[in-house]
Order: sequence, then C-alpha cells, then structure tokens
Amino acid sequence: MIRNGSHAVEEEDKGESRSSSHSPEKRKRVIRVWCDGCYDMVHYGHSNQLRQAKAMGDYLVVGVHTDEEIAKHKGPPVFTQAERYKMIRAIKWVDEIVEGAPYVTTLETLDKYNCDFCVHGDDITLTVDGKDTYDEVKRMGRYRECKRTQGVSTTDLVGRMLLLTKSHHSNVDNAAYQLHTDNFGKGPKGHSPWTGVSQFLQTSQKIIQFASGKEPQPGDTIIYVAGAFDLFHIGHVDFLETVHKQAEKPYVIVGLHFDQEVNRYKGKNYPIMNIHERTLSVLACRYVSEVVIGAPYAVGKDLLDHFKVDLVCHGKTEVFPDADSTDPYAEPKKRGIFRILDSGNNLTTDDIVQRIIENRLQFEARNQKKEAKEMAVIEALKHKDDSLKAEAALAKN
Repeated sequence: MIRNGSHAVEEEDKGESRSSSHSPEKRKRVIRVWCDGCYDMVHYGHSNQLRQAKAMGDYLVVGVHTDEEIAKHKGPPVFTQAERYKMIRAIKWVDEIVEGAPYVTTLETLDKYNCDFCVHGDDITLTVDGKDTYDEVKRMGRYRECKRTQGVSTTDLVGRMLLLTKSHHSNVDNAAYQLHTDNFGKGPKGHSPWTGVSQFLQTSQKIIQFASGKEPQPGDTIIYVAGAFDLFHIGHVDFLETVHKQAEKPYVIVGLHFDQEVNRYKGKNYPIMNIHERTLSVLACRYVSEVVIGAPYAVGKDLLDHFKVDLVCHGKTEVFPDADSTDPYAEPKKRGIFRILDSGNNLTTDDIVQRIIENRLQFEARNQKKEAKEMAVIEALKHKDDSLKAEAALAKN
C-alpha cells in the first residue's frame, strides 16, 4: 500500500508553494526549470528524470518534440505526438508542457519560456549529424544534470516485447535474451553505456521518492480500480482521468496484480514490466492517490471494508474470471458500487506490442543508428582525453 497524494491538483503542483509560505518581502523568485525530449513510450525512467528536475526548482516546463523532428533525428516514434503530449501532462511533477519543442535546446528557447536552466540525464542526446543537442546551454552555464534511472530504457522495453518470453523480467542473464539485446542494442563498434539493457533494482527509497503519502480527507470519495497497468500508456491515463472525474473530491486507489497473476489471465509474455516497475509508473500519474502492490484479484469484502471504498470502477476491457471461475467484482456489484466506465480510448497494451512487432525492423535500425552515434562520441571524447593527458605529460618533461 503506497500513498501517492496526487489526487488533487493543488498550488504545490503549480510550483508556487515554496514561495507563498513567506511574507512578500522575503518571498524568493520562482525558479523555472526546462526539460525536453521525445518521451516516446513514457516509462518510470522518464518520470524519475522529471521528478529530479522539479526538485531543482519550483516550476517545471517540459518541451516535447514532434513526430517529424524525432523521425529526422532518431527514426519513427512508437507513439504519436498527441499521445506523447498527453502522457507528459499526466505526470504529477509537470506544471506546463510546450508542444513541438525544438530538438536542439538553445538559450533562445530557455528565454522564451522564462526558464533559468534546463535539466537532462547523464546520458547524451545527439542530432542527426552527431552533435550534442545541449552544447549551447552547457557552454553558457544554463545546464544541470540528473541521474539516469538504471534498469530501464525504451530500447529494453522494445526488446522485451520482441522477445516474447514469459520470464523476460527475470531473464537478463539468459543466453537467448542476451543474444537478442546484443543485436537490438548494439552498433557495429561496441556497446554504448546509455543504450544497453540493465536490470532494475527496486528500493524503498525510490518508492518514497515517487509517493507523497497523503491520507484520504473527510469528504473524499474513495474509488478503487485494479489491473495490470502494464507498459503504462495513454489508454491507462485516459481511463484514470475518467475515474478521477467520477467525484468532486476523488481519492483513487489503484490495485496492481502480481506478475504471476497477470500472466495467469493475460498469458503470452505478459506482463512486459514487473510489479516494481509498474508500481513506479502508476505512482507518477497525477490522477492516482494510492497504490496497493500485489492486490488480490477478487475485489472482496475485506479489501472494500479496509479502504472504506465508495466506488469500484472498471474500463470497457474484458473482465477475466478468477482462478476459481468466479466473478472478481461480485462483492462490489452486490453492494451496488460497481461502475463500468468508457474513457473513449480503446488502446491496450496488446495494441502497443503489435505496433512494435509490425515495425520491428524500423525500430531495430533506429536504435542501432543511435548506438553508432553514441559510440562515435565516446571515441571522440576518449581521443580528446588521451591527447590532453599526452600534452600534460610532455609539459611535465
């Protein structure tokens, strides 16, 4: 059970709370922070970058590139720009988004949106001709760096979908998995430290960073939803937004099923993301107040009474029976608190996997191209470092 505390969009979410607690004469200037990126197949690594960026200031502006810009510099995105814009808006640390942000970050962009500096992870982003997209802001001292989240990347997630094995999230050392990821994530000249596959290790500290821990308040409507929420995507966001709109003061609790349970009713290679990864993905959503990790599949009396649930919601997707063939929503239906919601978005995790499979060669080529550019930069930096060391040695002599 993890409390998220983002069930209401409060002044703190607008990035002004740090200033408003002081008297006018002591009130500090609001620090505006800029982040930008493709944000394709948004995952908890992206959310963690935005969380860290927000912590460096008061108000977070996020620029999202167009499909055309991404195709030019990297290759075709998995999600459309409209889908990517909405995904970023749903992350609770984001205060404002800029649609169609330029691929190369300049001082002009920062000044246009009154941002003090930009923040990016400790990897590298290159243009189509291999130039650092943050070169100008780095040189002018308006660049900050945050730690990249180990254990997840878009490349890795695509690899899991293409591998189609039930045990992929515990299979990093498996020979077949390594062979596939070697082909998918490596260029012709070696392995980039920014594109490779690593195993995510969940910690209590990471969960605490993502969860803000607010309790339900008097007058809140406790709404419970449950599911896999695998590859947390725009279909989930639209559903949770619809759930959030069911009450004036909603407190939305999301029950996440364990991996084995998800595989029982979904089959194939599901879930793509393990329970720890899915927990962080859901916690990052602004419409979610609390997460139950490893929720029972059947929404029974004990769960409803424990959380004092007022309403149980499910989307238009199929409801699979429990292992004993019973209806998992029998108890809320009996109490008259069960509601089927239509978010107007029929996108499913299956649909995303199909997008990847249908465009497999394009995505493999895109990532190998990215890998090759990164390796070229690494070689150039190494050569420069070696030259500086040689010059220093000569100067000593």
